[in-house]
Amino acid sequence: MRSKVPLRGAATDLPEGPMATSFGIMTPPVQVAYEDLVRVWKEADEVPEIGHAWLFDHLMPIGGDPGGPAFEGWSLLSALAAQTTRIGVGLLVTSNRFRPPAMLAKIAATVDVVAGGRMEFGLGVGSRPNPPSARREYPAHGLPFQEPRDAVKALDEACTVIRRLWTEPEPFDFHGEYVDLTGAFCNPRPATPKPFLLAGRAASTLRVVARHADIWNIAGGDLDDCVDRSRLLDRFCGEIGRDPHEITRSMALAADPQNPAGTREAVKRAIGAGFGHIVLILPAPYTDQVAHRVRDGIIAQIGG
Repeated sequence: MRSKVPLRGAATDLPEGPMATSFGIMTPPVQVAYEDLVRVWKEADEVPEIGHAWLFDHLMPIGGDPGGPAFEGWSLLSALAAQTTRIGVGLLVTSNRFRPPAMLAKIAATVDVVAGGRMEFGLGVGSRPNPPSARREYPAHGLPFQEPRDAVKALDEACTVIRRLWTEPEPFDFHGEYVDLTGAFCNPRPATPKPFLLAGRAASTLRVVARHADIWNIAGGDLDDCVDRSRLLDRFCGEIGRDPHEITRSMALAADPQNPAGTREAVKRAIGAGFGHIVLILPAPYTDQVAHRVRDGIIAQIGG
């Protein structure tokens, strides 16, 4: 699939074909020290083949020690953006259940200023009821947990509102079922138009993806299911008259920089299936020069 969305850090040493491939890393900001995250992101900033770096958006650990450290995603992202200069920076993905969309638009636009225009916007419905360790985030922080049907419809409205806040020069009112705004306005706005990366695999979410996304992300692991979901997205695009080729297909894959052969094969299969935006999830603890290991052991070997 040929994407109409510029891919930051697209590889130039892959075999010629219809699709550019970009690579990024993700460092879950739980059970790790801030200093280690800074080190890994600075290392990634030095590796041209790594085009983007991501955090995830959880308020409490969803694995390991339930009482361990978990950093809030957007404030941590702002700090990491200020200490890097090249890579795109984002959350894979922001939970729409955590923050009102107009407030999220303001937060993300602020991070984009800090990042010098490198903020990459990822958004999703938010944690499903499983795993239970994710569900506990809501009562622990006084947040309501919308049931899936309502949460998907709220995501649809959030996408509409955020895009308008980032593009319309005058205040506007929006009175939806889940979002109600009067005199909504965002200044500063992102310096450049921001592709929307939306994540999810449920059919109801994929209908929202078809309407709003420039990039669609899905968690890897079951490639056949990912391909089936991609075909379903094609169908939903067709139903609304949108060219499905306008949406870049993205996959998040667990990476093992110490034993990269298995990761390489998973990446090759994903690329072969039409996924041109690859995010490699790094396991903690992070060894020194882990970003260089990812480049040398995984990315540089994909075309070989």
